[in-house]
Amino acid sequence: MHERNDSRYLPPQHIEKIEDILGRLDVATAPSKMDIPAFRLHPLHGNLEGHWAVQVSRNWRITFRFEGVDATDVDLIDYH
Repeated sequence: MHERNDSRYLPPQHIEKIEDILGRLDVATAPSKMDIPAFRLHPLHGNLEGHWAVQVSRNWRITFRFEGVDATDVDLIDYH
């Protein structure tokens, strides 16, 4: 969505927040830069150890990890 400006497969009610998160993630240099109260940043565990998540809505999260100063493996996940 962020690179292609194509949001047709995203929940329409969450597009604005997703765009905000992706824009901030694009310039962030570490997970701590995403620690904004509305995003509820938290580390993931288990098979996603080393990844982080921020909250889009009650069920939706954007997950990512950092390699150096670059966010990678960015994904939108429905937790329920």
